[in-house]
Amino acid sequence: MTPEEFKLLLEGKIAKNREEFEGLYKSELNELMGLSKDEIELVTPGLTDMQIYDQLIIVVKEASRANIEQTQLVKSIQELGEVAVKIAKKVPGLATLFA
Repeated sequence: MTPEEFKLLLEGKIAKNREEFEGLYKSELNELMGLSKDEIELVTPGLTDMQIYDQLIIVVKEASRANIEQTQLVKSIQELGEVAVKIAKKVPGLATLFA
């Protein structure tokens, strides 16, 4: 990869990241990313939780960027499994979606 190609790649990722953090679920995303490792491990300890947590962040980022409806976001989180739902419920803005 040339330096110019790398620069273009970074610019694209930065723009996408900005869209994610300025999108529909920006406050939920900030709350989710603010969870500590201890809070996540309270769900069920282990490396799997951290992997699911990372996947959950990706789902919420993409939903925020694309302004996905709440019902679709809930469905996408549920598809990640029970642990993802438990982690999501630790975030007040996401927990209300499962009430």
